[in-house]
Amino acid sequence: MKTTFAGIAGFSRNLLCGAAAVALVAPGVALAQDAEDPEAAEEADEALGNTILVTATKRETTLQEIPVAVSVTGAETLERDVIRDIRDLQTVVPSLTVGQRQSSANTGFFIRGFGNGANNAGIEPSVGVFIDGVYRSRTASSISDLPNVQRVEVLRGPQSTLFGKNASAGVISVVTEEPQFDFGGNAELTYGNFDQVVARGYVTGPLADSVAFSVGAGLNSRDGFFEDLGTGDAANNRDRWYARGQLLVDNGENLRIRVIGDYDSIDEICCGVVNAQSGPATAAVLAVGGQVTDPNNPFADVIFNNFNSVNDITNHGISAQIDYDIGDFTLTSITASRTTEAITAQDSDFTTADLIFPNSQDLRIDTFTQEFRIAGTIGDRIDLLLGLFYINEDVDQENQLLYGADFRNYANVLTLGGSGGAFSLFQDPNNPGAVPLDLAFSQAFGQNFVNQFFLQGQGFTEAYTLDSEAYSFFGQVDFEIIDGLVLTLGGNYTNDSKTFTQNAVSTDVFSSIDFDAPQLAPFRQQVLFGGALAQGVGDVLMLGRPATQAEIMTFAGANPAVFGQIQAGAQAFAGANVNNPNANPLGPLRSLQFLPPFLNVPNAVEDGEVSDDNFSYTVRLAYDVTPDVNIYASYATGFKASSVNLTRDARPALSDRQAIINAGLDLPNLTFGSRFAGPEESTVMELGVKTNFDWGAVNVTVFDQEIEGFQSNIFTGSGFVLANAGSQSTWGVEYEGTFFPVDGLSINTAVTYLNPEFDSFVQSAQGDISGTTPSGIPEFTVIVGASYEADLGNATLTPRVNYLWSSEYQLVEGLPNFAVRNPDGTIADGGPAIAAGLPFTARQNNLTASLTFAHDSGFELQVWGRNILDDRYFGTVFDSPAQPGSVSGYPNDPTTYGVTGRFRF
Repeated sequence: MKTTFAGIAGFSRNLLCGAAAVALVAPGVALAQDAEDPEAAEEADEALGNTILVTATKRETTLQEIPVAVSVTGAETLERDVIRDIRDLQTVVPSLTVGQRQSSANTGFFIRGFGNGANNAGIEPSVGVFIDGVYRSRTASSISDLPNVQRVEVLRGPQSTLFGKNASAGVISVVTEEPQFDFGGNAELTYGNFDQVVARGYVTGPLADSVAFSVGAGLNSRDGFFEDLGTGDAANNRDRWYARGQLLVDNGENLRIRVIGDYDSIDEICCGVVNAQSGPATAAVLAVGGQVTDPNNPFADVIFNNFNSVNDITNHGISAQIDYDIGDFTLTSITASRTTEAITAQDSDFTTADLIFPNSQDLRIDTFTQEFRIAGTIGDRIDLLLGLFYINEDVDQENQLLYGADFRNYANVLTLGGSGGAFSLFQDPNNPGAVPLDLAFSQAFGQNFVNQFFLQGQGFTEAYTLDSEAYSFFGQVDFEIIDGLVLTLGGNYTNDSKTFTQNAVSTDVFSSIDFDAPQLAPFRQQVLFGGALAQGVGDVLMLGRPATQAEIMTFAGANPAVFGQIQAGAQAFAGANVNNPNANPLGPLRSLQFLPPFLNVPNAVEDGEVSDDNFSYTVRLAYDVTPDVNIYASYATGFKASSVNLTRDARPALSDRQAIINAGLDLPNLTFGSRFAGPEESTVMELGVKTNFDWGAVNVTVFDQEIEGFQSNIFTGSGFVLANAGSQSTWGVEYEGTFFPVDGLSINTAVTYLNPEFDSFVQSAQGDISGTTPSGIPEFTVIVGASYEADLGNATLTPRVNYLWSSEYQLVEGLPNFAVRNPDGTIADGGPAIAAGLPFTARQNNLTASLTFAHDSGFELQVWGRNILDDRYFGTVFDSPAQPGSVSGYPNDPTTYGVTGRFRF
């Protein structure tokens, strides 16, 4: 075993400048290698635990010496555990949670319970994702379209002084192999259940003495996990391909240029949703001939839709990294331009009834980034890194949500049920006693509403733009005070500005009617009087219900004096409450006003602009106690700028209500929420110990992390509620260990303990949830894995197992549609929303295993399985769109298994 003891000054430069980084396989090992020293890769088999060499910066550094809370998954683990999506990483990185929801286009990342942003294009993620040094503001979940991934680094806690793009919760950095000057490559073919076929190829080699290239391409095809009994097709399938080329120019002295171009395409049916809880609306769905899944058997792997979802997504981009050495310093420039185009559509009622057709989105994101860095040493004890980062991003998004052919009859059933049979939307021959609201409203307002409610094609049409620009100056200095004792000081100044427009039009006629309008006062008074009279007669007759019209007439004839008193009381009640919104007899029907009018931005009150700036910093002291034991203590801050809500739930802030009214911009049923969420500011205190011995390595981190103004992004089924929490904090302990009890056997263990809390969150989507536990965060997460490499002479046989377990956790803080709301949409009582979410919990219980035969000729054959225990749970649950009282959920993937053949040359 090779052990290096060289102090920890310079760790930041070695970690991030150019291609330098740390590499750790759990439980295997990896070696980041300079192209000038390809033979040193053979040493990887000898590198154990924290002794992993990084030589790309011409200076040896080990993971042992890096005082940062970081988990790194190397190429061998990616292959052995069949990790093809970033979301699969959570099975080997205990502090990481990854979720994919209603489309293939976006993935949400959470580190230590902090994270947000998936599927709301206006929100920058709290966890930054970098691929070969290039910031990816949005990302699909696949990493299979990245040939020859060397490692995936997960840095926990705010990152600002080393990454120009400030990240308030952490960073995921994916590093792929550079082109090599020795000809080589690999080919891979996989066949698995659900008729999965994965084919990948990669070739690299020289074009000239100083020029090398690499080209990789692949496809991934698989049947869907869920049978759609409505369409007859399958959902959650795979149908994607990619191509990626690189060019490396290295003059062998002081100049290196790496150019990367890539293109990938996704065309899939995603993502399957089941009925997690039936509500009153479920009966209405059935009444119009629709079908829904059985909430008592949510993991039967069947779904119901009346049309297939659409996920037509392309990502493409080009980047160039230039490294130029001047003495003891390296100048680095990374320039990148990327485009994401996504056309998606979903049957968002998740039934076979034609209620919503379609809920669609056409999204384009253009991103340009530029980073300049200078890094090097001053004397024997100072390492310095200074940088400038710039990003310009344009988001153009169009959405449409329209009512289908069955929605009118469906809404009428809900109207009858919500009014106890008193009202119908239109003249209903099956309910002749119900008052048709279209006729009543026509008479009250003096305009024709007859047969105008919930017609096919009515709905919501939206167009959003978001132009953002940000720059940051960042830097870090490491000063070795005495041998082995290093003081690190770093800072980042960020300036971020955004300009956005929101242009949405609701053609939902029913949602535009103000039930509290003065024109409806006579109607309300008549209904209130009739209801009070029926209740009064029913009470006197001790019926336990309101009296019928026939019972009222009989009682009036037999008891005229008593009836006169009841009548007078009913008139008084109706007169006193005719303009009381809380007593409005139409109030129960407000939940059917699904798409109220929208106040567009910019307007006289809201200019559609937001600007932030911030200075973040890091202070750290690290000490090499011995060559095998290192300790560190750090205090760091991080920042994420304001995010914009680009969904139909983007509503003006309640604080702007009076100004909107004064400006004459008030609309019928205008609801209030949040157009954007203010910035996040994070702080973390950490104490860490890293040890490395002949028998293995152990790393332990204790931390206390807090985010002020955490941007909560709650999915409502067809949009998002975006709001700032006052404060969310987490105290925790992270442990990672790798052990080598005998030759060939490695055992990896990891445990994360998290104690999160909303210290203050008064205006959440469920009301005041201060003092509660944030959802989606288990208290304990445990990972145990092992592999054994058996020498067969001219081949090796390697069995590998990995097990992930977590304690039980809540899926959601609550379900917003269950909250009791005031007529203006503000929350009067959030208790029912919180209570509605309590039954929905999950826990992890995931076993992965593989058996790999690797021959010295370069041929490998692998048999593998993921989620072998078929552990089923919901990724999340949410209020079913346009179905009051119902809850929908996204099931996780079932067991997958297959055989992979691979040849390296």
